[in-house]
Amino acid sequence: MAESDLELLTVGRISVDLYAEQLNTPTREVVSYRKSIGGTATNVAVAAARLGRRAGVFTKVGDDRFGDYIRYALTETFGVDTRFVSTDPDLLTPLAFAELNPPEDPVIFFYREPRAPDMNITVDDVDLDTVRSVPILWLPASRFAFEPSRTTVRALLEERSRRRHVILDLDWRPMFWDSADDARRELSAALDQVTMAIGNRAECEIAVGTADPDEAADRLLGRGLDAAIVKLGGDGVMLATAAGDRRHIAPYPVKVVCGLGAGDAFGGAWCHAILSGADLPSAADLANAAGAYVAAKLMCADDMPTEPQLMKFYDSRRKTA
Repeated sequence: MAESDLELLTVGRISVDLYAEQLNTPTREVVSYRKSIGGTATNVAVAAARLGRRAGVFTKVGDDRFGDYIRYALTETFGVDTRFVSTDPDLLTPLAFAELNPPEDPVIFFYREPRAPDMNITVDDVDLDTVRSVPILWLPASRFAFEPSRTTVRALLEERSRRRHVILDLDWRPMFWDSADDARRELSAALDQVTMAIGNRAECEIAVGTADPDEAADRLLGRGLDAAIVKLGGDGVMLATAAGDRRHIAPYPVKVVCGLGAGDAFGGAWCHAILSGADLPSAADLANAAGAYVAAKLMCADDMPTEPQLMKFYDSRRKTA
């Protein structure tokens, strides 16, 4: 695959995820785990690739068996381009254990000590021509929480020069930050260099100081964004655009099996819809369906839908709406 063939490049966290197979069970009583890959940027790339998109992830793994597994899973299982997955010679590939207790609101234990390789990405690890030209560049907020990742992502945004589409996932992970004020300062600067932002109400409060969906959308659009998407959980999403369109996108009710991965499925399907030429309300509707689809499954990456699976779910739910 030539560099110019990539349609989506995500930047950020990667790990080996271990899901407790005993549901509603505290970790001390869990006896087995199911292994997969994870991390926000990784899952978004997987979600888009499963829908047929040429997706790559810019990250870093350790020089160990888990790093080897991640490369294999990305390429052989999920079809994600790994040319920008570099290797740190000294750090271990991170692990993330998920206690599904309860499944709809899991607890995640991160093993990223003394630090994760993806925190050490540098500009030398990626091709800047790809950064400038790829149709969608996707950045999670946690990229700005530590160095040298922070400086690297700032450099990528400078190279990109706010060309469409640069999407900031507001992805609030408090364990990665020294304080909410630090996060707000970094995200405020980043908002001046992206074209879209996606986050739930709590994440919007961190980024722009309010959890009210309409006020958050106003503040995001006021930074020059083309679109702001505020996730409302089981109530769907609110979409607001610079062109003046503002609407509530209804949810796709499902019985939640696992609360992990739905947001990443939303992101991958959002990118897929944009690349397909869909208008933004249609993109938000399809992304909502993808999030619901994965919320009704146990795993994240493994259960991201293919396009036929997503469209079957989407069409069946629209008929019953």
